Formats: sequence, C-alpha cells, structure tokens
Amino acid sequence: MARNEERRRAIADAGLAVLAASGARGLTHRAVDRTAEVPAGTTTNYFRSRSALWKGLVERIYERLAPSESFIAERAGREPTRELFAEYLRNIVQRLMDNREVTIALIELRLEGMRRPEVGEIIVEWRRTGFAGDVAFNEQAGLPGTAREIALFHFAVDGLLLDQLTGPLLPDEPVDDIVRTLADRLLPD
Repeated sequence: MARNEERRRAIADAGLAVLAASGARGLTHRAVDRTAEVPAGTTTNYFRSRSALWKGLVERIYERLAPSESFIAERAGREPTRELFAEYLRNIVQRLMDNREVTIALIELRLEGMRRPEVGEIIVEWRRTGFAGDVAFNEQAGLPGTAREIALFHFAVDGLLLDQLTGPLLPDEPVDDIVRTLADRLLPD
C-alpha cells in the first residue's frame, strides 16, 4: 500500500484526540478508526502495532508543537537577552495551551510511560532528544541560561501546564506574567 502522509497525519491526530479524551486504555486501533472516520482497519495499515501507534503519536506531537519558522525567523539576530529568552518560553507555553488536546495527550503518554516500559522508552528518548535540542538552540542563539536552567524551565512549564489545564491556582494571573516571572527568577543575572 502506498503511504499517504496526509492521511497518516490525520489518523495520528485522531489518535491524539482519542488519547486526550479517553486516556491510554481507550486508545485502540478501532477507536482511532472511528474518530478519524476511516474504514475499519485503516489505522492498522499505517500503524501495524500498538507500539507503532504510540511512536507515531509521539512523532505527531512533535510536529504539532514545533515553533513556526516565522516565529524563529522574526527573532533571529536579535540581541540575546533575558526578555528574548522569555519570549521563546512564552511561545512554548502558548503553543502548548493553544493545542490543549495535544498537550493532554502528551501528559497521558507520559503517565502511560510509567505503566508500560515500551511507551516509557519512546517518551524518555523523545524528551531527552528535545531537551538536548533546546539546550543546543539556547547555546547557539547565545541566550542566557545553561542546561540546568533549561531543565528548571521544563520542570516549571510542566507544572504550569498541569495547573492551567486542571484549574489554575491563580486564575486571574495572566500566563504570560507567570512565564516572565519564571524567566526573571530562574535565569542568572
């Protein structure tokens, strides 16, 4: 069967929707077929096993949450300041909040990774690769902060997202202000 990448992405998106709505136990090839509104068995044609489906969903999360080329281009060549770093961080949080379903699916995958070693391996590899990319980007751009500060931001953003998705502790506090405060407090002078 010839691969149709557009259909593969649509099926992966349906898988993310199922995962976000029903959790890992609800994620089956049949459930994805129904959500994608494709004939029974179609998901299996693109993702032959449950493990392949997990991996495909992680890859799709990466695609959907990647920063836009225009966002990166607009900031290229600017002086590397704490404020510029905060702009990048705010963009990350905004992309995660704008893609709520994808973010919930990612949290579900991380939780499932604790229960299933095969999912855990996929998630850990993906997160560590992404983290290494974040550190490399930060260094190449000359932005403030070391790998340790980048890790601290990951920890903080994970908590911030969970807070925002499940009922914010400070509902009247704009997320941008929280992110700016994080940048101010976590980055060295």
